[in-house]
Amino acid sequence: MFALFIYRIILLLLLPIILLALLFRSISDPQYRQRLSERLGFIPKPYQKNGIMIHAASVGEVIALTPLIEQLLHTYPELPITLTTFTPTGSAQVQKHFSSRVQHCFLPLDLFPCTQLFLSRLQPKLIIFMETELWPNLINQCANKQIKLLLINGRLSAKSMKNYKKITPLMTPALNHFDTILCQSQDNLTNFLQLGAHNDRCCVSGNLKFDISINANILDKQAQLTTLLPENRPLWLVASTHQGDEEIALAAFKHIKTLFPTLLLVLVPRHPERFNSVEKLCHGYGFTVVKRSENITVKGQDIWLLDTLGELMAAYSLADIVTMGGSFSHIGGHNPLEPALFKKPIVVGSDMSNFTDVLTQLTQHHGIVQLPVNETSTGQSSQLAQMIINLLQDTPKATLLGKQAHQVVMNNQGASERTLSQIQELIS
Repeated sequence: MFALFIYRIILLLLLPIILLALLFRSISDPQYRQRLSERLGFIPKPYQKNGIMIHAASVGEVIALTPLIEQLLHTYPELPITLTTFTPTGSAQVQKHFSSRVQHCFLPLDLFPCTQLFLSRLQPKLIIFMETELWPNLINQCANKQIKLLLINGRLSAKSMKNYKKITPLMTPALNHFDTILCQSQDNLTNFLQLGAHNDRCCVSGNLKFDISINANILDKQAQLTTLLPENRPLWLVASTHQGDEEIALAAFKHIKTLFPTLLLVLVPRHPERFNSVEKLCHGYGFTVVKRSENITVKGQDIWLLDTLGELMAAYSLADIVTMGGSFSHIGGHNPLEPALFKKPIVVGSDMSNFTDVLTQLTQHHGIVQLPVNETSTGQSSQLAQMIINLLQDTPKATLLGKQAHQVVMNNQGASERTLSQIQELIS
């Protein structure tokens, strides 16, 4: 309890800095200041109480949780489902897919007054957190109010565990407030146990991110995007890029174009506030660019900049080869299962630490190509260019790579059903 007390004091002292950081972020993305009151626990309208609250930090988590939430809406039509996020892009994904079928707001900052106000207004029966979303203050308050707590898709890498062990007096009690912890894999379960979680409350349920499917919305988007793309041009999609990723991809693209001059690069920055700067960067490399938001047909341009939200899944279906961003810039990579769903050959950089288990599965079944470690961006560009050229030259190899990735997705589905079963047990 002393560690929690110190944690609360530190966060209260840091509150002005946290608010200033959000306001600073809002310079490039105004949405960070438009609903600032929700960060402080003020739900803007009278939400229904006594339901299930699920927290999905950002876009990737919302997508991964979508099959489970659909099952909950079907199983518990009488219960309000509240879905919280922490980023505006996550919020946009919730509103786009679920509209008014769920209640939605930002999760408040983990400050005692904010979380107290939030819980008093919502009064949920059950709160579900995902992966490594551990908020010690909110979790402690839920336990005090006898609100059921469930951690799903639990992920705790060796690196995260090492950091959390430095604050064991804070994190171990938080873990032990959970009624159940459902882990992605045995390795993750072992790490939770080493951090002090109770053995009888932890089990392996699989990874929710495998439980993805092609729905009507994706097919509609696919049809829309197809009308804007030229026929008979190979398409290389570089998804969810961060600063540093684009330079590597653009340098590789310049080399690839000498052998495949008709290749179209589809570039998808991870954060909307970077759309304009990435466009300027493309021009700086001498490429012509057309933006998706312009809603015009791609003709002879070199690059199609996907500067919209909610269309990446559909865009995967149109690509010949996919490269995941974040794997070149020490971010830890992004979810390769989404292009795998469409049987696409996938190339990633050396850092996929956020998806260790997924990468292991894909690697074991020859469903992904991971480039070796190279400390220079020039070296990474050269490696990337050569691999894309190899796949463009060897269509059977690329096709087999995509099929094997798709099989990994199919072989590992079912985590949503196991998670729903645990929710039903806690609710009853």
